[in-house]
Amino acid sequence: MLDYNVKIGLVPLRRDCTPRPGIFNWEVAEERGRQTVAYIKEHYATEHISFVDLKGVIDVETLWSENDVEKVAEHFKKEKVDSIVLIAANFGNEEAAGALAKEMGLPVMLWGPQDNTFYADGGRHTDSQCGLFGISRQLSRRNVKFTYVENCPVESEIFATGLREFAQVTCAVKCFKSMRIGQVGLRPKPFCSVIYNEGELMEKFDTRVIPINLATFKAKFDKIMEERKDELKAGAAKIREMYEIDADTEPNLEKMWAFVLIYKELFEEYKLDAISAECWTAMQQLLGAMPCTSYGILADMGYLISCETDMHAVMTQVLLKALTFGEAVPFLGEFTTRHPEDRNIELLWHCGPFGYSLRRKDEPCYSKNMREWFQVKEGHYTVARLDQEHGNYSIIVGECDSAEGPYTFGTYLWAKFNNLPLWERRLVEGPYIHHVTEIEGSLTKVLVETMKYFPDVKVEVIE
Repeated sequence: MLDYNVKIGLVPLRRDCTPRPGIFNWEVAEERGRQTVAYIKEHYATEHISFVDLKGVIDVETLWSENDVEKVAEHFKKEKVDSIVLIAANFGNEEAAGALAKEMGLPVMLWGPQDNTFYADGGRHTDSQCGLFGISRQLSRRNVKFTYVENCPVESEIFATGLREFAQVTCAVKCFKSMRIGQVGLRPKPFCSVIYNEGELMEKFDTRVIPINLATFKAKFDKIMEERKDELKAGAAKIREMYEIDADTEPNLEKMWAFVLIYKELFEEYKLDAISAECWTAMQQLLGAMPCTSYGILADMGYLISCETDMHAVMTQVLLKALTFGEAVPFLGEFTTRHPEDRNIELLWHCGPFGYSLRRKDEPCYSKNMREWFQVKEGHYTVARLDQEHGNYSIIVGECDSAEGPYTFGTYLWAKFNNLPLWERRLVEGPYIHHVTEIEGSLTKVLVETMKYFPDVKVEVIE
């Protein structure tokens, strides 16, 4: 399962100013570095974000010599940090910064506190902004991707926003690298659009696809139906409480809960981060039931499952959910039909697998023929799709607002875009298909920054 907690290493840096005594005092820089780290740890740690400092690693807790890079790197690796923040306490040290960032191979944030030492005699002690220019050049020459937060006071909203967004990026990079994704069954025969290249996913992203054939799935399903009857009865009762049930769904409630149990079992047994799964027609033919409503229930439990064996869709879900530290629920609503009166409103729809928590509370919520029927709650949503064509990977991203539209079946969102014709053209001309992932919130900026750390992926933003 994906881990949405991130650990960030804090690295205050100073330049050795011995050749120029009295101009840039190294003691001031060290104290400034310690105070900055202390402030960050006190004010910006959350339930999802923690920090690792250099106490006990190097004598002054501020990196100033290349000779200490190995000690700092070893410390951070032992602590299993997910990213590092390079802090220019004065000029900083571009050689040490570049060496450490290269050695760690993790997302890097570059920032320095705004200079605030100006004396009547004309003296200055820091010049952090000046150092940021040198450090950034060193990172670039060493092919280190980094996130820059502009020079500002550590107490400012600029820094708070920048650090929080970098933590989101850190979480997404951490979750997207080296994923284990289960594939249950094959794609539906006519769905050529969801074809993917398993070898390329391993080569480019170290994504490992774990095949789970339907014979294995059926054996596990039958065992659950036979041996876990009390859980199935309780699960069926829970579904009745959640949805208004139709006559086709009622006889299959225990099978629907069996889907919930088997997928949870698969995640644990195969140590999966996400699943790309068959839903029709195999499940109907093999088990006599549909998993759609079950997928919605599982989504609220934190399990990411894409229907119709759409591998790229579930990879997009991983990215978007990680950008919220796992707190928001993504859903796979495909571009389906244009609004009858507004050419910038589109129906983002699927037959019934959205997270139950996403429903509008002022409308009925059904399970019909084992598929959910509800409209997604009002809000602002990010829309994205990772896809591949001819070995080239791209991700398209934009945003929309919920809108009013005709009532329809399944799970759906009427979405108002600023430029729906451009979305339509990009989905038609490629390299994207119309299956897109939506998630509540405005995440375009942090998604674009995340993909900086995956240079094999081209990013396309639809404003």
